Amino acid sequence: MGSPVIPARPLGTTGLDLSRVGFGGAPIGDLRKAPTSVQAEELLSAAWDAGIRYFDTAPFYGSGLSERRIGDFLRAKPRDSFVLSTKVGRMLVPDRAWATERYGTSGALPFRPVFDFSYDGVMRSHEQSLQRLGLERIDILLLHDIGRFSQRDNHDHTWHQAVTGGIRALEELRASGAVRAIGAGVNEGDVLEALMDQTRFDVFLLANRYTLLDHAVAEHLLPRCRAEGVAIVVGAPLNTGILLTGAVPGASFDYAPASEVILERTSRIEAICRRHEVSLLRAAMTFPLGHPAVISLLPGPSRASELHDNLEHLRAALPPELWADLRAAGLLHAQAPAPPSPVLEG
Repeated sequence: MGSPVIPARPLGTTGLDLSRVGFGGAPIGDLRKAPTSVQAEELLSAAWDAGIRYFDTAPFYGSGLSERRIGDFLRAKPRDSFVLSTKVGRMLVPDRAWATERYGTSGALPFRPVFDFSYDGVMRSHEQSLQRLGLERIDILLLHDIGRFSQRDNHDHTWHQAVTGGIRALEELRASGAVRAIGAGVNEGDVLEALMDQTRFDVFLLANRYTLLDHAVAEHLLPRCRAEGVAIVVGAPLNTGILLTGAVPGASFDYAPASEVILERTSRIEAICRRHEVSLLRAAMTFPLGHPAVISLLPGPSRASELHDNLEHLRAALPPELWADLRAAGLLHAQAPAPPSPVLEG
């Protein structure tokens, strides 16, 4: 898998290889970012032409729209030439009024997501995703947004569903060969350690939690993943915006306005980046791929130009002094390694 442009790394013993940069499918499910199928296909084509061969999606992204668009694009490709992940934990139920209000158009797919991590829910979600994708198999299946960060007051209920049935469904799908790898896609580290106590997982898609601003998971979670053979895919490397915009008023951090503490930390990182003539965005895009547990990065470009810019940032050589100065300033965890330079060749 992969290409001379985007090299790949093996996903444990699954037989799958993930390109070091993957395609995050959330934006093409958002009718505000990719309003037409033509625009979505242009973005997907740009990713393919750039050598990306790992594609991630979920029923939640556009209430099925992302899966449909990605499936339509990949259907004509040789099935063994790419790796596809999608997620379980939400069932889509018919609700046109909800979808129209959420997406602001009657052209949205008329479904509302409902959390369901039960055995039957996982099995049905897998089958329905195959139908939406129009593909014969899904390679990686991930529990989506399990954990207190996303579930809040519903956490105890959905966790019980997962540990009494949903995880068993994943195990059976992997054992039967219906999927090659199982894991979770979440926004917190603690729930991943709790999941690792339940069964053997292959991969975790961790969003917002191994970034230039937040890398506490380098202390316990990532070493444990290395020791137990669980790969990490890093999503949302810009913490939902602030590592793109910088510490400006109203900057977004983890889907909410950044706190004063986060703004101040970002300003300190920016100052060191400026001293080395490196943009904050370039440093942020590069940083996660320095850790040996991280096999792939999933940015979420919504336009082809953004995708190409992301790849250019990863091809740029950065001075080692940048990381040394960030560490000396207490802005890098002691167990967060500096990335190679450049991260991507070519």
